[in-house]
Amino acid sequence: MAPTVEQVSEVFNTILVLDFGSQYSHLIIRRLREFNVYAEMLPCTQKISELPFKPVGVILSGGPFSVYEDGAPHVDHDVFKLNVPILGICYGMQELAWINGKGVGRGEKREYGPATLTVVDATCPLFEGVDHSQVWMSHHDKLQSLPTGFKTVATSGNSPFAGIAHEEKPIYGIQFHPEVTHSVQGKTLLKNFAVKICKASQNWTMANFIETEIKRIRTLVGPSAEVIGAVSGGVDSTVGAKIMKEAIGDRFHAIYVDNGLMRKNETVQVKKTLDEGLGINLTVVDASNQFLDKLKGVTDPEKKRKIIGNTFIHVFEKVASEIKPKDGSQIEYLLQGTLYPDVIESISFKGPSQTIKTHHNVGGLLEDMKLKLIEPLRELFKDEVRDLGKLMGIPEDLVWRHPFPGPGLGIRVLGEVTPEQVKIAREADYIFIEEIRKAGLYRNISQAFAALLPVKSVGVMGDQRTYEQVIALRAIETTDFMTADWYVFDAKFLKNVASRIVNEVDGVARVTYDITSKPPATVEWE
Repeated sequence: MAPTVEQVSEVFNTILVLDFGSQYSHLIIRRLREFNVYAEMLPCTQKISELPFKPVGVILSGGPFSVYEDGAPHVDHDVFKLNVPILGICYGMQELAWINGKGVGRGEKREYGPATLTVVDATCPLFEGVDHSQVWMSHHDKLQSLPTGFKTVATSGNSPFAGIAHEEKPIYGIQFHPEVTHSVQGKTLLKNFAVKICKASQNWTMANFIETEIKRIRTLVGPSAEVIGAVSGGVDSTVGAKIMKEAIGDRFHAIYVDNGLMRKNETVQVKKTLDEGLGINLTVVDASNQFLDKLKGVTDPEKKRKIIGNTFIHVFEKVASEIKPKDGSQIEYLLQGTLYPDVIESISFKGPSQTIKTHHNVGGLLEDMKLKLIEPLRELFKDEVRDLGKLMGIPEDLVWRHPFPGPGLGIRVLGEVTPEQVKIAREADYIFIEEIRKAGLYRNISQAFAALLPVKSVGVMGDQRTYEQVIALRAIETTDFMTADWYVFDAKFLKNVASRIVNEVDGVARVTYDITSKPPATVEWE
């Protein structure tokens, strides 16, 4: 199972972020962790009486709703009984105002983009070290008057109440978004709240996490239970496997399933890296025919993810039943490399948040699965996992390897997945990555791949008309995989890649390059 918020909070003071559905909510957590403060996100509908821990502070995020509308989400008023500092951001500030006398309405114009903040009360601890600076606004509603018991501490051209503070309690509200990089001194403000006002410990480091997580795993698994590991050769599952080996030694069994949807030469590389390189006991299972048979005729991406996730579990359970530990103990746990962005995108909060897509690591599992999940990385972002891997001595090239989705090429072949389609996507992807490495760009790019589109296009090859398929290339830059920008290649580079793919991969007539950021798009096409 994953470490619970309660377990993590025993060691790391926690700032609780209550999410009202803002596209920026996850960035609040990222910023806090950048200065070693642990933060956890829960839905705004969370019942405070059911919290498994007491936070040292609470942040109310932004959101797409209007607080005065019927059906708008509202925080449990018991949050104020925690007697801890509270910070409301954008919608969160309007929620504070609504609870304390209302005074929220639609502004004359929507304010989206940069604005100049003026601090009018330099004694406010939230704004210590924050002067007249650029901040990022994203709102239409705004405060029409001060809520009861509050005072103005900052203004902007369009928002006379850009920052407010309770006159007696450590409760604050700001109309702008300090979590985005466009707010120049946003980090300073968040650090003021977390460290100086909430007095949160700055002990969230990967060195501390390793020690805490190994201890937790040993307690959870006990002295005799065995763990089977879902490994792919990527940094997430490799770091997870390394932690398990450190925690329980030979009682950890790593299993790699070749589902027929892997990258070119993937299986050989995984065996060399995990078995020979890291000394992890590895079993390779070839289940490619089983996966491809189940995917026949399936085109819906969610169905493909579910089928692949469920088949993974069936294969693991079969392999687990064949492993006979020497001391007669049982395989009880399944390791997965689930990360925090997977959790955020896969769990649908009641009310403001929506499920974007199911990650096979989170939502594609069997309801009657016999094995219990253990997810040591569930609380971490990708950059934190990489830091963890380096601390644990995992080779640099593996630590920085681009991520590969659990469903593999099954979601990079849009439409029906067949052996022929997989081969086209695999070969095109190999050429793309090979050229990226040749150009010395691999470390500059967070993820790159080729997707095979379910359309055909007219072309000309050898003076003959062709009518074949289209490859879409995608490359992004990101730190946390929650937001991402497309990578700007030199035109000559793209021309060379396109030429190689069309000439070397049978069945491709056209190559395109995806220049959509996340959001609005996701990283993968499906």
